[in-house]
Amino acid sequence: MAEHAAIKALGLSGSPVAIGFLDEVPPGVERWTGGEVPAGCTFWRFAKEGKTFYTEPSDHWNCAVGSYTHAISLPPERGAALQDTVGFMVGSGYIEMSEVPGIPVLPEAPKFIAYGPVENVPFQPDVILIASRPAAAMLLYEAAVRSGAAAALSPAMGRPACAVLPLAKGQDSSAFSFGCKGNRTYTGLPDDELYFCVPAGKWESFVKELATLEDANQKIEDYSLGRRSQFPIID
Repeated sequence: MAEHAAIKALGLSGSPVAIGFLDEVPPGVERWTGGEVPAGCTFWRFAKEGKTFYTEPSDHWNCAVGSYTHAISLPPERGAALQDTVGFMVGSGYIEMSEVPGIPVLPEAPKFIAYGPVENVPFQPDVILIASRPAAAMLLYEAAVRSGAAAALSPAMGRPACAVLPLAKGQDSSAFSFGCKGNRTYTGLPDDELYFCVPAGKWESFVKELATLEDANQKIEDYSLGRRSQFPIID
């Protein structure tokens, strides 16, 4: 399929991840059975590697910040976890308290969160998350702008990385995440990769433009190489 070819041409280290914030258990999808994880973003890694599954809010409780961005309430026995985590981050100089109110949050807690590689998920996703190197991210950005899936001045998240999901969903527009230190630790995201998040409703038109722009950029590269050869000083 053209969609698969356009994505494959990016040379990604794994599949784009489809993520759905659902009210019901997705038919044909098994519940996560891999054990406890330190943070909800850890699930991105397994979906990127090809696994499809759904989780429940309790599977996300180990990360107070991730639970916050997903509007997931912590049980009473963990009630102080968010305050303690934010307090530690502020105390260590990682964030300032004034930044907290600006962190994007889902409007309501999902009953289930499903994950899987975008090419074959059997559920309706809300966002598609892509881990890529900057050169590929440039193409992703261009395709998103061309297809109406992003504005020319696209937003970017630093920390927390998981906030890019409610950001893209809430604005119905693509957004970057540079991948916070916690996320990179929990997911194994390489230092030379970042995230680009696309609203699922705009995915089809986005991929169509991506294929067009890949071809156009190859022509520009060939043209630029020809011009560069005329200036030996830069070789």
